[in-house]
Amino acid sequence: MMLNAYKVEEWDAKLFLNRCAKAHHRQDILLYLAVSNDCSHLENLAAEVQNNLHGWFDSDEPILLGANDLSIIANCCQQSPIGKLLPGALYVHVSALSHLDPLLRLYEGYARRTVERIDGATLIKFNIEQPKISYLFYPDFDPDPHPALQASIQIDVRDGSSTYRDYSTSDNPPVLHRKETFVTADYPHYEKFANLTRQEEKLRLLDKTRGIGTLRGWLECLQDYGVEIQGHQVIRRKTVENLHPTSLHLALPKIERHKAAIVRKNLSRPVRLALEASLFSEDSTFFDYGCGYGSDVQHIAEKGYTSAGWDPYYSPDTPRTTADIVNLGYIINVIERTDERREALLNAWELTGKVLIVAALVLIDDRGTGQVAYGDGVITRRNTFQKYYEQEELKIYIDQVLNVNAVPVALGIYFVFRDESLAEAYRASRFRSRATTPRVRANIKRFEDYQEMLAPLMVFVTERGRLPVKGEAPELENLRAEFGSFRRAFQVILQATDQKEWDAIAQKRRLDLLVYLALGKFNHLKLKQIPPEVRNDIKSLFGTYEEAWELAEEMLFSLGDPGVIAHCCQQSFVGCTSGFKHAPLYPSSFIIHVSAFSELDPLLRLYEGCASRTIGRMDEATLIKFHTYKPKISYLFYPNFDTEPHPVLHTSMQIDLRDLSVSYRDYEDSDNPPILHRKETVITPDNPNYEKFSQLTQQEEDWGLLDDERTIKNLLDWQRCLKEHCAEIHDYSICWRKDADPIRVQELTAARDKRKNTKITSF
Repeated sequence: MMLNAYKVEEWDAKLFLNRCAKAHHRQDILLYLAVSNDCSHLENLAAEVQNNLHGWFDSDEPILLGANDLSIIANCCQQSPIGKLLPGALYVHVSALSHLDPLLRLYEGYARRTVERIDGATLIKFNIEQPKISYLFYPDFDPDPHPALQASIQIDVRDGSSTYRDYSTSDNPPVLHRKETFVTADYPHYEKFANLTRQEEKLRLLDKTRGIGTLRGWLECLQDYGVEIQGHQVIRRKTVENLHPTSLHLALPKIERHKAAIVRKNLSRPVRLALEASLFSEDSTFFDYGCGYGSDVQHIAEKGYTSAGWDPYYSPDTPRTTADIVNLGYIINVIERTDERREALLNAWELTGKVLIVAALVLIDDRGTGQVAYGDGVITRRNTFQKYYEQEELKIYIDQVLNVNAVPVALGIYFVFRDESLAEAYRASRFRSRATTPRVRANIKRFEDYQEMLAPLMVFVTERGRLPVKGEAPELENLRAEFGSFRRAFQVILQATDQKEWDAIAQKRRLDLLVYLALGKFNHLKLKQIPPEVRNDIKSLFGTYEEAWELAEEMLFSLGDPGVIAHCCQQSFVGCTSGFKHAPLYPSSFIIHVSAFSELDPLLRLYEGCASRTIGRMDEATLIKFHTYKPKISYLFYPNFDTEPHPVLHTSMQIDLRDLSVSYRDYEDSDNPPILHRKETVITPDNPNYEKFSQLTQQEEDWGLLDDERTIKNLLDWQRCLKEHCAEIHDYSICWRKDADPIRVQELTAARDKRKNTKITSF
């Protein structure tokens, strides 16, 4: 991170001096004037403050001459909630400088202006025993779990002298621990840093603080405990006797790649997603590169497609032939040699006619034990290799090796299109919201006579929001010839339907296109890359390409206002808000069912697209959660959402929009997972289950089950609540428990009747 040149702003000085003078902090003022060496700020202070200052001192000169007590700096450091405080100094990451006490900022600013070589500094060290400030350079602070110090500059605040020290050639430089303590809680990698520290504390790796402060001591510690740090995760490894402390070479078993193959009863997830995305046409051919036992090859063949596969162990004699769709599913993550990994990706791409499916394991959770660190991955107990990618790392790898722009589909799954226009058509289709063809509302004889012929045109306009252009829809040429033009044919449709419904569809498609174009800015989308049918959409719905681009840009830039998302969530007619953090202004979170996502404000859809454009959406997600006061999106999977009155959360995936890092949580084995209430609030009223869900919620309110929802968020708490109310839920209806105490039932019935009467009275 670059460290910008510091300038003591006038507001900083005025803020600090006014605060100190009003509180009669004489020492604070002395120190400020000493480090600023300038009394000009006094002229800008309020008259009351100036009188106080001159009442304490005879003139400005004694103020400067007498300011030599720096104990206040030590006090500010010791009281600072930001940074890592050690016995002799406070260490702060440069990104957190603006969060420090104004006095520390001014003090540091005075030191900084005496040198010119501090660009690129990572940490700032405030010495609390001497008037000195140091700038520490850790160029690998973010990616390296325990970065080594490369250089330092120490400045004596009294005379401006500096001392430079180079550690870049040292074989035992200082290293950092507990990186989260140097930054603020909103730092993009804070949670990743903190999670590593928790793992290390659990294993007691950080207990010997004196011995682990340098590289050699830290490596010795890791060796003693038999662990390896990789990707901000602690992994157990096999050790070798008499291993040199600075070496991490291991005695490795032979890697048996074929053991990573899985026997599948159903299609693998990557191939299933390709089918669901309509990538297969009637004549599509399929080839599975690294097919293992051949499950996908068999399942695709059973669906009527030409299908084949090759595997170096299970099917080595099968010819490697070209195909429209090639699958490279979970192959590159089991190859331990980077050159062979690259070769596999290039070979699969060479066979690809239209679309290459690339899938690999991504780092989403603690990898557990029983693994040996090796190269850029791990060796499992079964002697197979696994390379765990970060999601964005996987995209970068695919893009760089193949010189493409891979399209994220889901976590660890990408589609790579041979034709860029097909890639853009797929991207555009993902942002097309749901629309229903308007119902026929009038008996018009001419419409009835041609209804069968007009039906495909109605479908086209519903899909695109416009009429076809000449030559675009060959299947509709007979209709155009019959009526003379598509416009005349559509006039007949308008006589039998409501034009407002067609106008609403057109507006939906305009908003869909704006979301698509705005997200295209991230990929530097050019007009020539847009497929012809989408260009026709833009021309018809906006008039000019320039108008569409301008509106899309305005949408994207509007997301820079932190209040926009919170406001959109609060105003949304569909979805559930909760946790009014700054009540009564905006909610802290907003949840929507995936089926209702297309009904959201386009700004919310664009915001979610900023996450899914690189990561991909969790394909089994049930709900999407917007964190309105943090730049984060979560995907929640409730497998029994439709069938269970209060489904339990199975898994969640959270994406931090600042660095696109992914955190994943699995509740499958939890005894007390989170559960869902008021399901009707996250779906649209036209959902088939809306009334059933609403009626259950009304009953639960009448029974007092939802009086304090903070205490019933988890399964065991909900079960206890039901038991306390002698209630059971069967077929979305509440009834008394068979073992309920009659006296308790009478009490609860009375309370329920009283609640109903109170509601009636209030109306």
